[in-house]
Amino acid sequence: MRIYVAATRQNDGKTVTSLGLLNVIKNYYENVGYIKPVGQQVKFIDGYKIDKDAKLMNEVFKIGCELPDMSPIAVPKGFTENYIQHGKPDDLRDQIKEAYSHASKGKDFMVIEGTGHAGVGSVFDLSNADVSQMLNSPVLIVTLGGIGKPIDEVMLNKALFDKHSVKLLGVVVNKVNKNKYDKVNKFVRMGFEKKGIDVFGVVPFVPILSSPTIKQLREELNGKLLCGEERQNQIVSKILVGAMPPHAAIEYFKDTDLLITPGNREDLILAAVSGQVSGISDEYGIKGIILTGGVMPDKTVMKFVEKSNIPVLLVESHTYETAQKVNNLMVKIRPEDTEKIKEAENLIQEHVDIERILERLKKLKK
Repeated sequence: MRIYVAATRQNDGKTVTSLGLLNVIKNYYENVGYIKPVGQQVKFIDGYKIDKDAKLMNEVFKIGCELPDMSPIAVPKGFTENYIQHGKPDDLRDQIKEAYSHASKGKDFMVIEGTGHAGVGSVFDLSNADVSQMLNSPVLIVTLGGIGKPIDEVMLNKALFDKHSVKLLGVVVNKVNKNKYDKVNKFVRMGFEKKGIDVFGVVPFVPILSSPTIKQLREELNGKLLCGEERQNQIVSKILVGAMPPHAAIEYFKDTDLLITPGNREDLILAAVSGQVSGISDEYGIKGIILTGGVMPDKTVMKFVEKSNIPVLLVESHTYETAQKVNNLMVKIRPEDTEKIKEAENLIQEHVDIERILERLKKLKK
């Protein structure tokens, strides 16, 4: 038994869906496996180029498979240009087939995670439609919340899967605005039903799954950690850019996780850490500070900041540029993000009818 998890675009929630599927399916099947045939988020592990999601799944579920077999094609910079000049389609296809035979050996069920929409990978002859056809796997499409747009995008993707004779199981509509959940849930199901497509779940948007930790910000911004090392795995969702008097900022701190401010705004920095130092962190609970412009506060100020134990990063970029980078950051779940992993598993278990997915797969197999 196998399922291919695709999407209508990048960052729709394939990894969260795959996490949730694996978490539930392991209660139905003793030996569950995972493979990401083509990956774009590359990490070097023991000399191999490995997709980050493959590493995540292996660590969370102890799949017991060699990482190169879980991530046979990882696409680093320059891969596409090199393939256009010198690549041979059969070499990559053979690599995926061999890896799948190893990854699926002894497994009762395989979750195959795709990359982006149906056509992603076409440039090197390994689109999601190509790969799902090659592995003879029906497809579950994850799409973003809404009514008209997800239906339009799923139908566009379905056309390419149909062309490759790949069976579409159904869809999961993800990241639905909680304020519009009931309306979207009702009408998107009706809309897909008219197209003959099953909706297996409508999943609400949960901000922490798309929010970075301090550690991720440090790595992505190339920041220097000044203090608060043991709190780096805290998740920050609500951001305040500091360009106001301290007395005005304090009110905003009630609803802020991360302060981004120039390193010479010592008044704001002291105001931000005062809640921790004075013992009222529940009310004014800043979780992290990013100091911009490469400017360090005075030593006496830093002594006070260090007492708060709040993680503080120093970056070279200016405040506006830093805020833009943080806002545009594409956040991936990591093995150490235990809070996010649990949230993802619970979210899919609650809102996706995995038992019905399994029933559909069994019918297709007959």
